[in-house]
Amino acid sequence: MKIIESFQPEDTFSLGKEIGQAAHPGEVYTLIGDLGVGKTVFTQGLAQGLGIAEPVNSPTFTIMQVYDEGRLPFYHFDVYRIGDISEMDEIGYEDCFFGEGVCLIEWADLIEEILPEKYTQITILKDLEKGFDYRKILIEEKEVK
Repeated sequence: MKIIESFQPEDTFSLGKEIGQAAHPGEVYTLIGDLGVGKTVFTQGLAQGLGIAEPVNSPTFTIMQVYDEGRLPFYHFDVYRIGDISEMDEIGYEDCFFGEGVCLIEWADLIEEILPEKYTQITILKDLEKGFDYRKILIEEKEVK
């Protein structure tokens, strides 16, 4: 596990950008963290790292947003409002999870049973004792057997 400290939103954005620049086709990232920890800031950085110029916001109501204009397709999921796992089938998640693009899934702990065997889990945690903008970011390679 890799632990990164972010002291301001720009640090979180830069980390996302770095990961986006290094991303390969077929990679899946899960993003775990409470409301307001910086998941969208991280995602915007990742999108920029993939060469996506258009605005990126959480697809809270549409569940998935696809961005095609970067160096790889970017599939951004926000599954916070998923009522039933079958809703993921309806939006064709398998084409994204196992496609040639990069997948990022916010609130992925809600759909653990359909995650691929290998993915990278990114957890963003607040620690108000270290400051309002401080975040501890954990990056962990997961492999489900």
